[in-house]
Amino acid sequence: MLKMSNETHGSFFKEMRLTFIDLIKQELVYDDEVDSWMFMKSPWPISSILVIYLLFVLKVGPMIMKKRKPLNLKMVMLFYNIIQTIFNGYMVLLFFITPGAISYHFKYLCNPLPRNANVFLMHELNKASWYFFISKVIDLLDTVFFVLRKKQSQVTSLHVYHHVNMAITCWAYLKFIKGEQLLFGGLLNSFIHVIMYSYYFLSALGPHMQKYLWWKKYLTRMQIVQFLIIMTYEAGLYVFDCKFPKLFVMYVIADLTLFLYLFIMFYIKTYNQRPQLKEHVN
Repeated sequence: MLKMSNETHGSFFKEMRLTFIDLIKQELVYDDEVDSWMFMKSPWPISSILVIYLLFVLKVGPMIMKKRKPLNLKMVMLFYNIIQTIFNGYMVLLFFITPGAISYHFKYLCNPLPRNANVFLMHELNKASWYFFISKVIDLLDTVFFVLRKKQSQVTSLHVYHHVNMAITCWAYLKFIKGEQLLFGGLLNSFIHVIMYSYYFLSALGPHMQKYLWWKKYLTRMQIVQFLIIMTYEAGLYVFDCKFPKLFVMYVIADLTLFLYLFIMFYIKTYNQRPQLKEHVN
């Protein structure tokens, strides 16, 4: 009896494993052109960048700066923040100026057409996803600037996890999924970053700007609302039984739930216990 029970359980788990593998294979999308773009051929480039990033911001950077004065990066920060504002603004604009993007998104969101049915639009949407991924790689400089300015207290677990996770998720999405289901989330996130980097640009101008930056805490509120909107959007794909990569969207919802919790805890800690915080979490 025990032997039969073990065999039954073994057969069940084997069947579940095979079903899981088949589901993954069904969701994977390959495109020779997209996969040839910079950083997209293999995971090694982005993995190397993230390893170097973690080593620098958590170990090497603080050691180098330990006996040095904070670097004056005002001009660098001004340039960086304005470039980030423009780049994120361009990604938002791209959705509205790409022929067919808006109508396709509303008409075929739940039941997307095959990739070969609209090659041009799929290529443009994938290109926008690549731009978004590149923006997350550039975002890593936020932490580097913290370290060089000896703002190590701002290199929190939330900050580092957020940046690393976004880079990995965006890379995996473009590499393996190449779908449309995260387009809305990317559009909303880019819009939030336009506001966020605009704030950073104004803040970097100097102390005289602080009286005009009373809306600082609302950035975190906007990020929290952003997570709620995207989670509702992705959950709607389940409710309406849409055709989408279920495993990946389940991961996105779980990931956003964690982000939501962490950002709410950050908001409570920052604005309920410490009215002012010199830097904001990206």
